[in-house]
Amino acid sequence: MPRSWIVPDWPAPAHVRAFVTTREGGVSRGAYASLNLGTQSGDDPQDVERNRLVVREHLPSMPRWLTQVHGTAVADLDAMEDSEVARADAAVTGEPDRVAAVLTADCMPLFFSDSRGSRVAVAHAGWRGLAAGVVENTLRAMQADPRDIVAWMGPAIGPAAFEVGPEVREAFVAADADASDAFRPHTPGKFMADLYALARRRLARAGVHSVHGGGFCTVSEADRFFSYRREKASGRMGAFIWIGAP
Repeated sequence: MPRSWIVPDWPAPAHVRAFVTTREGGVSRGAYASLNLGTQSGDDPQDVERNRLVVREHLPSMPRWLTQVHGTAVADLDAMEDSEVARADAAVTGEPDRVAAVLTADCMPLFFSDSRGSRVAVAHAGWRGLAAGVVENTLRAMQADPRDIVAWMGPAIGPAAFEVGPEVREAFVAADADASDAFRPHTPGKFMADLYALARRRLARAGVHSVHGGGFCTVSEADRFFSYRREKASGRMGAFIWIGAP
């Protein structure tokens, strides 16, 4: 596994396996160099396929790719046909070696596991998904007491780079007045938003208190991460989680 790929430092059971890719390790060129996993990004499809095969070498099975729409739907991979591609922004599984995956390039990948490692999930959590309830929906799909869940926040746009309009702030403050703490006034009519703080608040309000990770910035760490905010012609990183052998 390339050294720059990220393995979560979190207290999930040892047989729960997860990692997030970075730009390193692939064959794509130009703005997509080098490990772009996104098929809708404008990259050469053959290069993307080769990149996906690179990642497959580090997985127990083919990942279950989703059609992501910045929404709140959660795919139950155990109830789907192997060939089915769900229109969803999160996936959950309780079957060993079944790989749940999301793609990101500024939005946050969120990993979940219960304390026994009997059920795991991953969510694609940008501001739209967070505000609309992707965290809460994923936790319901976990079918576990939220106090028994551990979560990890992966690479996302950092608070020094995430300028948003008032509609983003209002989307969160309408449901949680204290979410205003995650927004810092910037230029007239604009705020700097802390996506990590917003995710922590959503998780805490849902009952999850074992939350780890964070501290990345996909925009400023250009050599390490893809960023749609930084470059519209941007690749996508992948976040993968599965239940391995005990």
